[in-house]
Amino acid sequence: MEQRIGAIAREAGQLVLRAKNIADSVAQKGSPRDLVTEYDTKVQELLRRRLAEEFPGYGFFGEEEQQHDILGKEGFFIVDPIDGTTNFVRGLHHSCISVGLYVKGQMESAAVYNPYYDELFTAGRGRGAYLNGKPLRMQEVGLTESLVLFGSAIYYRDTIPATVRMVEELFPITLDFRRGGSAALDLCYVACGGGDVFFETCLQPWDYAAGSLIVTEAGGIVTALDGSELRLTTPCSVAAGNRINHPQLIQTAQRILEEPDMKGRIK
Repeated sequence: MEQRIGAIAREAGQLVLRAKNIADSVAQKGSPRDLVTEYDTKVQELLRRRLAEEFPGYGFFGEEEQQHDILGKEGFFIVDPIDGTTNFVRGLHHSCISVGLYVKGQMESAAVYNPYYDELFTAGRGRGAYLNGKPLRMQEVGLTESLVLFGSAIYYRDTIPATVRMVEELFPITLDFRRGGSAALDLCYVACGGGDVFFETCLQPWDYAAGSLIVTEAGGIVTALDGSELRLTTPCSVAAGNRINHPQLIQTAQRILEEPDMKGRIK
């Protein structure tokens, strides 16, 4: 199934590669920092149509829509048509198409495609994770040896102090930090060894659904920052890593959550 989803993600990626005059199509959604382009909408429309053709009966839960087709559905696709829209607008070439299939309360299949480097990450529950068909298996290192990938939750201003505290605590004890601007790709790069751990204090389901399955099928662990399970249909913090650094990351977050002025700062 994930191979078929991946083929559709590749098809959508061609719209991204052919995009012209992107800056002329930019609009704001909830804030000046939350951008959308006509290509986000075009890619989502293509994904909705092609997934419905290939997998009739499943619902659709996409970023660029006001109402989601999930009521009464046994399963539905969780879709971010262009994760990393600001990167896309600025021509940074670090954006992706993210498609995850959620069935009966858990992720079943996933595909994340970076069209700029032709990187197709796929995973199926119990079937492993792959990059362009090659199996992925995460290395296991502690925080002191970990390259940290993170997001700064720029849309959710109330979480910024917690993000700053996490960086303050982790920066002196880890290998280094990177902020890419696409949570879906960051999770995939943790799965393939481009990074070792990822965190963000608040993400929408379409940002992390597909990537979370790719990490777990590569042997990793993904939870909320308080150690609880991902919620997958509502906004949630995300912590991803291996069996060594993930517990260390959670311990750090829990210490921060206990600070008086951090209450409610991590979702």
